Amino acid sequence: MPIRLTQIAAAVAALSFVAHARAEVEQPKQEEVQKVEIKGSAAKYDARRDDTASKTVVSAEEIQKYGDTSVNDVLKRLPGITVGGAAGRSGGEVRMRGLGAGYTQILINGERAPAGFSIDTLAPDVIERIEVLRAASAEFSTQSIAGTINIVLKKALKPAQRELKLSESKSSHGSSPSMSLQMSDRSGTTSYSFGGNAWRFMYDRITPSWENGTDADGVPNLARASTWQDAGRGDGFNLSPRINWALDGGDTLTSQSFFNFNRFASSSHSRTDTAFGAGPDYDRIDSTYSNHNGFGRTDLNWVHKLEEGAKLDLKAAVSDARNSADSLQIGGNDGLSATLLRTVHSESEEQGFSTQGKYTTPFVFGTPSQGQEATEHALSLGWDAGLTQRDDTRVQRDADLPGSTPVNSDEGFNAKVTRLALYGQDEWNITPLWSVYTGLRWEGLDTRADGGSIDPVQNRSSVFSPLMQTLIKLPNKKDQFRLALTRTYKAPTTAALIPRKFTSTNNSPTDPDRRGNPDLKPELALGLDASFEHYWGDGGLLSASASVRRIENYTHQGLFYQDQRWVQTAINDGNAETRGIELEAKFPASALIDHAPKLDLRASVSRNWSRVDSVPGPDNRLDQQVPLSATLGIDYKTPDGQFSTGSNFSFRNGGLARISGTQGGYTSVRRDLDVYALWKLDPQNNLRVAVSNLLAQDYTTESLYNDANGSLNRTTVASGETQLRVTVERRF
Repeated sequence: MPIRLTQIAAAVAALSFVAHARAEVEQPKQEEVQKVEIKGSAAKYDARRDDTASKTVVSAEEIQKYGDTSVNDVLKRLPGITVGGAAGRSGGEVRMRGLGAGYTQILINGERAPAGFSIDTLAPDVIERIEVLRAASAEFSTQSIAGTINIVLKKALKPAQRELKLSESKSSHGSSPSMSLQMSDRSGTTSYSFGGNAWRFMYDRITPSWENGTDADGVPNLARASTWQDAGRGDGFNLSPRINWALDGGDTLTSQSFFNFNRFASSSHSRTDTAFGAGPDYDRIDSTYSNHNGFGRTDLNWVHKLEEGAKLDLKAAVSDARNSADSLQIGGNDGLSATLLRTVHSESEEQGFSTQGKYTTPFVFGTPSQGQEATEHALSLGWDAGLTQRDDTRVQRDADLPGSTPVNSDEGFNAKVTRLALYGQDEWNITPLWSVYTGLRWEGLDTRADGGSIDPVQNRSSVFSPLMQTLIKLPNKKDQFRLALTRTYKAPTTAALIPRKFTSTNNSPTDPDRRGNPDLKPELALGLDASFEHYWGDGGLLSASASVRRIENYTHQGLFYQDQRWVQTAINDGNAETRGIELEAKFPASALIDHAPKLDLRASVSRNWSRVDSVPGPDNRLDQQVPLSATLGIDYKTPDGQFSTGSNFSFRNGGLARISGTQGGYTSVRRDLDVYALWKLDPQNNLRVAVSNLLAQDYTTESLYNDANGSLNRTTVASGETQLRVTVERRF
């Protein structure tokens, strides 16, 4: 691995050095000096280059390039972003700076999605752009210690557009057909857009795992091997209608909605063979599981123009989310009759209301006519408030079978979460080459819950976040520096605060019961970010950045042995620190070679370190932080634009991480190689072919436990699969 990583880092460094040297040293030819060429793209606004507050915007073209059916597949190719889990499997956690567990904030149209909603069910076709904010801004919530990813859904377009896509994906263990319809048009002062996506996926796979243990002297005392055969099928759809009205005086009124529905059913069979040592409670478990999940949100947004360039932006939204799940487990041991027959039924409903408002006004200090230097400001003041009501029930019933010890529970709760945020921000252009962004945001959260099986819970917290970012452009107009100072936080989720218990089937230190902790406090972080950016030519960029975060009230999963069972719960445990550096290069081949083919090259490397003060080292990283990730990509387009192709390699390192003095975890390296090809058959028809996870690498994870009495190690291997996807696109 050191050789592979060194090669990746060397490739990025070489690309950066050669491109920078050519951009600085090469002199234009005489005939080029006399030539005057005006390009429309030269005046094009570039958020990453021009905004004082650091932001990277991923366009719809980039999002749809590989014909992905999941937004997670799009995110894994972006510099500095990694997606957890095995390639091709849903549910992977999106991470910035290698950090998961809620450190990375995911927003949809600037708002958090409800509990239980997974963004990997969000179809890329309904997305207009993805905004990546590495430093916090006052306009969005500062629950973004690692950063923020804001997914902006498609808006109404001026020209009439209708597009239908039909796609089929196939792998060795599954298949997934999908369909997408996008429409937009305008009539007079009204415009609309509508996006609809539907999909189905099916799979049948086997996942092996092994458990090995030793006693206090290191002598092996346990060896088990298990197989888990799992077959499932899911269906779902997204709908995203939007209507925009242009009113008198330049005002606009917009209604935007988003609806998501999913259903899933699976059956699984687990078998365990014990070579020596104690066997599990159940060496065979047969299970069925099904769930239905629905989410809808609609908002109304009014933008009112005031005098002298001022603007008032008001929005109100309502949302509703419903989820139900049923499971059945039948377990037995030693080939005898079943001693476990467990049914679990759960339901949850979550209704929410939110309102946001922002007043923006430009103003100028100084009077140039009187010899004073004028400075331009863009001042914004606003609020963000919301109320969420959640009803949750979970009923577990065990049959009273011979030889069994039934564990029955009837746990439910009602929760109400009230939040309020007030903020102000100012973007100040001190000179044409120097701008400063300052912001202040206060956020308060009040969570209250009650239920028949839990004691009443009230958790109240508030955080005051001062923010500062500055952009300094050098006189050559190619180089610029950025610096950001931020105070961010991570609030505990409602589920993490509720002290109800979830019972594991085969209880052990590596498969414990779980319960919430009503006394959790927010994690607070003080952050510093610095970066250097060099731009040249048409789209060339070299970037180097560094960051550090100091975290108070660090939260990790504590493990306890209580009432003859292992129980896991989140606890606050001191301080932690995370640091990172990131290198990025992207440019067309023409920036290096005259008359080069139409090639676009890109590469990035991110290296992260972290330390938890209360956990003994080495490897005492934050939340199994990804220590190193890298991307390498190339795209090609023919001169006539009728054919384009490209490839992307994503690398994510793993390794050992200590969670506490007794717990640890290991994840293997993940390598993803994706390729695509697009044929524009005619102005109305396209054919897109993509192959993802060409390397088909298996993904290994380990859960580790070690104390004075011995150790236990559980290893699981998820098989890698290569997936072929063919998409037919028709505009009409």
